[in-house]
Amino acid sequence: MDFDRVLEKCGSFGRFQFVILILYGYTNILSSLHYFSQTLITFTPEHWCSHDDLHGLSAESIRAVYSNVTDPACTLLSGVVNGTGIAAEQETCQNWIFERESGYESLTTELRWVCDKSHQPAVGQSFFFIGSVVGTITFGYLSDRIGRLPAMLMAALAGASGDFMTSFVHTLPWFAFSRFVSGLSTDTMYYLMYILVFEYLSPKRRTFGLNIILAFFYCFGLMTSPWLAIWIGNWRHYLWMASLPALGVLVYPLLICESAQWLLTKKRYDQAVKCLKWVAKFNGRQVEDSVFDEFIKHYREKVIEEEKHRKHEDTFMGMFRTPRLRRFTLTLLLKSVIITLSYDVINRNMEGLGTSPFKLFSYTSINYLPAGCTILLLQNIIGRKGMACGALLVGGIITTVTGFLIAFLDPKENALLLAIMIGLGRYGSTVSYDAEIQYAAEIIPTSVRGRAVSNIHVIGLASSSLSFYVIYLAKFYKPLPSIFISCLMFLGAGLCLTLPETLHKKLPDTLAEGERFAMNESCLYFPCIKKHRESLTPNGDNKSDA
Repeated sequence: MDFDRVLEKCGSFGRFQFVILILYGYTNILSSLHYFSQTLITFTPEHWCSHDDLHGLSAESIRAVYSNVTDPACTLLSGVVNGTGIAAEQETCQNWIFERESGYESLTTELRWVCDKSHQPAVGQSFFFIGSVVGTITFGYLSDRIGRLPAMLMAALAGASGDFMTSFVHTLPWFAFSRFVSGLSTDTMYYLMYILVFEYLSPKRRTFGLNIILAFFYCFGLMTSPWLAIWIGNWRHYLWMASLPALGVLVYPLLICESAQWLLTKKRYDQAVKCLKWVAKFNGRQVEDSVFDEFIKHYREKVIEEEKHRKHEDTFMGMFRTPRLRRFTLTLLLKSVIITLSYDVINRNMEGLGTSPFKLFSYTSINYLPAGCTILLLQNIIGRKGMACGALLVGGIITTVTGFLIAFLDPKENALLLAIMIGLGRYGSTVSYDAEIQYAAEIIPTSVRGRAVSNIHVIGLASSSLSFYVIYLAKFYKPLPSIFISCLMFLGAGLCLTLPETLHKKLPDTLAEGERFAMNESCLYFPCIKKHRESLTPNGDNKSDA
């Protein structure tokens, strides 16, 4: 009588799961507003050094005045003669004219962080990612110590506090500090809630529940946030609007309970049974006490048996002690770097493409819906490995083509085509990113899932700090960022082949089970191919997976 069987009796896809999925969707909205707020508040519109002769002129007229000036954003004019600007010598620009997007006041336009201060938003961005590394390690550790639910609540409130603090800053030191605090919850609240939902959903329903909810709600947050920012009109007020909804997570403990699987790994059997009884009551199920008695007996006997053979307590570092788990872990770490860096570069590179970055970001965010549907339709057919490998391969091809289109086409004249290609690129990176989360969570044993997922995730987040340098490669050759990212995605597709398939298999609970998981399985094993071969075999004879 293991956990999956008892959960089936209590209800593995009932009212309780519906509520927890809705809360998971709400968490996705919070996560989308939080993660990309950094991009929206520091958007720098086209700008020119101000001069008295330029007041009242349209943007096109100002561009004509500065047509012969090398650096119109930072070059002070001594005057305008026959409609042409004359650059002043050895004088510093102190004021600017900004072509604001629908009147939107960003941090850079309000604090004048341009020209010799243009590095300051990037400094804040770097502290944001430093905070994300610290937060992911900290809250990942806490999730395996005090539980998934309290760690998730703490992460969400920490990120909201950082965003709220940011809305009051006027200087670089305070901006950097507040962005560090904000970064503490970057994706942490999302993946901890993901793990909590993952452990209460039937394996048959995980792909549907997790990916469709993610696609719809995260897409909703991404598509509406640029318009919300423009409607509010001020970056400070936008941060208030983005951070205050995080207080809604305080309601979570009233509706859902702690992970019963985590409680079992901590030998807190009575609390695990209490959670399962709550699930059964919520779902309107009647489960006899004898079922829970047998359930507790099963896990106590399992623990006694494991302790006879276990030499070490299950920890994340324990995943490096045995050869197969060590290989899986190193592969997941490297794959996280590849996918996260690719995802971040593709999603942030929105300027200079012939369309308003706000609108381009919003319109191309619709890709999350087809991305979620793709995972839903294919992942249970071709398997987790096939999904992860195929998404990276297709994403790499799309990214390569997009890079060369950007190099040889005029953005203004081909804005629609470039927008479509950017959307397809975001589609490929989104499928690979979302498929990776579930795949990694299924490979990692339950006893270290929180810490391991967080540590794998933090390596990926650390690589995100390189995204701006990758984008900067375009200064040397315009399609170079796309070529670099596509090469990484092709490498990631190859790495996927070295991981085991998890579809329709009992997932490991301990490190010992993780080491034996999918033993003797071929690296080219795909469930859809095996199923096709079996259908061609006379009398339905089964062949080995190897």
